[in-house]
Amino acid sequence: MAPGNVTQVSEFVFIGVSDLPELQIPLFLVFLLIYGLTVMGNLGIITLISVDSRLQTPMYFFLRHLAIINFSNSTVIAPKMLVNFLVSKKTTSYYECATQLGAFLVFIVAEVFILAVMAYDRYVAICNPLLYMVVVSRRICNLLVSLTYLYSFSTAIVVSSCVFSVSYCASNIINHFYCDNVPLLALSCSDTYIPETVVFISAATNILFSMTVVLISYFNIVLSILRMRSSEGRKKAFSTCASHMMAVTVFYGTLLFMYLQPRTSHFLDTDKMASVFYTLVIPMLNPMIYSLRNKDVKAALRRFLTNPSHTNFFQKVQ
Repeated sequence: MAPGNVTQVSEFVFIGVSDLPELQIPLFLVFLLIYGLTVMGNLGIITLISVDSRLQTPMYFFLRHLAIINFSNSTVIAPKMLVNFLVSKKTTSYYECATQLGAFLVFIVAEVFILAVMAYDRYVAICNPLLYMVVVSRRICNLLVSLTYLYSFSTAIVVSSCVFSVSYCASNIINHFYCDNVPLLALSCSDTYIPETVVFISAATNILFSMTVVLISYFNIVLSILRMRSSEGRKKAFSTCASHMMAVTVFYGTLLFMYLQPRTSHFLDTDKMASVFYTLVIPMLNPMIYSLRNKDVKAALRRFLTNPSHTNFFQKVQ
């Protein structure tokens, strides 16, 4: 704790994506467009999968939760960010900052593990198709998603508590556009060894464990595809995985760059660009990746636009 004659900060000030006044309005318009596309795309995916009975399969059940996570993560960051483009002093209270960090961690950790769950789902579908509806039953789907949210919430509580257990009594200017671990700990006036270690171990463990699941799943998928005799079968199997492989590559690549480097190697301006990518750009791209390359989703959209009364909101995952 800080000594008694040192005042604990009660608010933080964001530098933002850029501190150049002439860029604030152009950046506001760019990120307003990105956030608008994110909201429309992810809410569109959630709605289509919820109301179309032909999309009531485990794959789309997990995709709906990915869309919920992407929408939520962007909403934790973007509204405050957009407001800050229009005001001269970009402030946030101490407790608002802690809340934002906690909520951000819930959804970013949930995204890491839901992508691993989706890779496992594709592994079972392609490598063990006859057992698919048994192995990935409705009960298992609900269990995997529940465990994902429970673990991400627990991680957020532990990590954010560690980050805000140190004293902030010197500078309160955050070189970022939201409350994140690294720029916050850089402001601390007390020893940050323990929270830095917790952040690093948590990030490394989460990313490496989920990446192991993804890599093992796709290694077996590739082997299974190569053993297929039919070129049409190989093409169909690959097409069901291509969108997820693209999303996984972009997401994990950005996270590895962001978190698995020592603090001494961090350049906060570079980290800000990486953060823009995985908090705002990737949630905008995912609905496009999963819908533009997906015949089922495009067909569901056509059915919804032409005759929405024939959809079935209450159809359960089979």
